[in-house]
Amino acid sequence: MTSIQVADQTFVAAPGAAVAEILTGENNWRRWWPDLTLAVREDRADKGIRWSVTGALSGTMEVWLEPALDGVILHYFLHAEPKAPIRDLSAANRARRVAGKDMSFEIKSRLEAGRPAGVAPAHTAPPAR
Repeated sequence: MTSIQVADQTFVAAPGAAVAEILTGENNWRRWWPDLTLAVREDRADKGIRWSVTGALSGTMEVWLEPALDGVILHYFLHAEPKAPIRDLSAANRARRVAGKDMSFEIKSRLEAGRPAGVAPAHTAPPAR
């Protein structure tokens, strides 16, 4: 079992391909996880991406995109060991959980911008008459 264990999910009212496009941007990775170096292990396109993680942590990370309703559920997983000893493992796990949530909420807000709550996303709305 690894010391850092994060599993989280967020619904995004957008197609998996749109989410994947943001996820593949390496500049985003450096902003979301500045102390980590990510190497793509598997690019699953509109199904997500898997990375090997080095830097402050050593392990694996994944974003899995599961089609649901009129969008996807963005599942975020991180399983890693710290490179240096950590005094408060609970706080370290929380910090990594918050970083993952920041990433998923940024993607959600970018792709759902301007969409009123309860209104179908543009990619699923019926054509205008």
